Formats: sequence, structure tokens, C-alpha cells
Amino acid sequence: MSSRIKIERKEVLSNQWAVLKEITFQYQRQDGRWELQNREAYDRGDGACILLYNKKSNKIVLTRQFRLPTFLNGNPDGMLVEACAGLLDNDDPENCIKRETEEETGYSIGEVKKIFESYMSPGSVTEVIHFFIGEYSKEMKTGKGGGLAGEQEDIEVLEMEFETAYKMIATGAIKDAKTIMLLQYAKINSLF
Repeated sequence: MSSRIKIERKEVLSNQWAVLKEITFQYQRQDGRWELQNREAYDRGDGACILLYNKKSNKIVLTRQFRLPTFLNGNPDGMLVEACAGLLDNDDPENCIKRETEEETGYSIGEVKKIFESYMSPGSVTEVIHFFIGEYSKEMKTGKGGGLAGEQEDIEVLEMEFETAYKMIATGAIKDAKTIMLLQYAKINSLF
């Protein structure tokens, strides 16, 4: 822990799907003065996401599902196009993303490559996302995907041309940060 931070108090505000805490702390500013601050932090665990791509067909696999927070913040139907992702649930990132890929997309992939990790909303959420890419082929399709009913998932699997998906960033059809980052990684690193 940093010597510039002294935690005064932690209070759990909610412990439903994840943990929302109110933290009161002393923070030492750059000029040396100490300042009392109060923030809320939402901890739902860390996650992983993946861009599934097929170089031969120039296609990628994405998903579409309902996301309540987007609906509450102006997304008319709450549906979001995004890369396959999930919470680690005490698993390591690589095993997690392989499991999530099979559950959500129906593809059973063997090899994945971790490309980076990132805090997605560091002002309020503790989550770190581990980003992966992985090649897929028709032969790897072992199920229909769609998520787990027990987790109330209702996921549509989308296979599309990479350039079609990339253009969806500019049109606003893709607004999910992790998906945008993965598509930009693919473009910058010439995966296609």
C-alpha cells in the first residue's frame, strides 16, 4: 500500500451481486498536505474477454445481449454488441476465457494469447479485465452457445466480417469499451 493513503473507514453499502463499499481515507497530495476524501468502490471481481478471429474467412465472433445499465443510460433496447467475456470466479484468466467462450459462443478453443490487461472504469470499479485473442474455425464449434440459463444469460452469437464490425465503432453500433479495444488491437496489429 502507498504511504500516501491511510484508510480511515470502510462501510459495505451493498453485498448483492457484488460489493459496493464506501471508503473514507486520508490522501497525501503532491504538495504534502493531507486531505480527507470519501469515495465509493464497486468490486465484482476481475474478468477476461476475447476476440475470436478467423484469418481465412476475415471474420470474427461477437455476442449481443441485454445490459441493464446501458438501458438505464439511454440505450433504447438495452442490447449491446460485445466481445465474449466473463468474470474470473476464482479461476485463472486463461481458463476463464476458454470456459466463457464455449458457454457464450459454442466454440471450444485450445489456444489463446493474452495481449494486455486494463482497468475499465478506475474511478469507481476495482475490476481488471484480461484481454485475449484466439483463432477459431468451424471445426471448433461444439455447441450452440448462448450462455447459461442458470446465470440468466440470453446471448446471441454474431459472426461477421472484421471490417463490418470495425465500422460499427464509428456508427455507434458497437459502444462496448472492451470490444472497441480488441477491434483496434486487431486493426493496429494487422490480424486481417
